[in-house]
Amino acid sequence: MKIKEIRDLGIDELEQKNRELVDEFFKLRLRQASGQLDSPAVLGRVRKDIARIKTVLAEKEVGSGTAR
Repeated sequence: MKIKEIRDLGIDELEQKNRELVDEFFKLRLRQASGQLDSPAVLGRVRKDIARIKTVLAEKEVGSGTAR
């Protein structure tokens, strides 16, 4: 995902997308462990997308004053 696409999403959508990506990352790690993963670059892409989403979530929460 591009950072522009991520910034356009709302907080609820970002949290949902984060849960989906964490689940996908888990499944990819299982496939890698069993030797069925075709491209290990996918792991890096998903991990970076998770980090981007967490960064934007933190920015939005600080900006709106709802930091946890």
